[in-house]
Amino acid sequence: MNHLIVDREARMLPNWRDAMPAAAVVSRRATAGGDGSGVGIRWCRLRTGEKLGDVLPHLPAALPGYRTVILADEPSDALTLESLSAGAAGCCNTHAAPEVLKQVALVVANGGLWVGQSLLQQVIGNTTRALAQRGKLSSDDPLPGLSEREQQVARLVAAGASNKEIADRLQIAERTVKAHLTAIFEKTGARDRLQLSLRINGVKL
Repeated sequence: MNHLIVDREARMLPNWRDAMPAAAVVSRRATAGGDGSGVGIRWCRLRTGEKLGDVLPHLPAALPGYRTVILADEPSDALTLESLSAGAAGCCNTHAAPEVLKQVALVVANGGLWVGQSLLQQVIGNTTRALAQRGKLSSDDPLPGLSEREQQVARLVAAGASNKEIADRLQIAERTVKAHLTAIFEKTGARDRLQLSLRINGVKL
């Protein structure tokens, strides 16, 4: 997976380097960077005081094979929704831990969207209520083929819990939670936490 980081100045932050050691960093004044071939993730930093329009113009045409993630110095649910509406695949904190950035990359690379926990809970709650009113909730078992532990992890994801919260609740290591999630995504065909959560909550996809 190719990674291109676009910032006001071409300077690699330590957490970016730890998460994506082979990533290229370019300034917004530069062209797309590289030859623009293949597929990958373009990480666009949004600094404090900047607007999304300062970051996104002309970028989709520059690298058509890349999905965009906004790295926000001041992330918020409103900014995440604005980013998704503008065609980005997600929004996360500029200074997020390397493990979080790796998880974002995994979700986005698999075709999913990355949203924060609070927004995820809002979306799940609102969608589930709306579809329930329309009679589109499924009565089928949403988790066939999962082990008991995988079902526990999946249901905690559906409740909006983070990996750390799941680890604390089940008294297991975070790396074990990640391993369970990998297996869960493979068995259910869900692309990301949102899709998995909707399925677990009985929403017909």
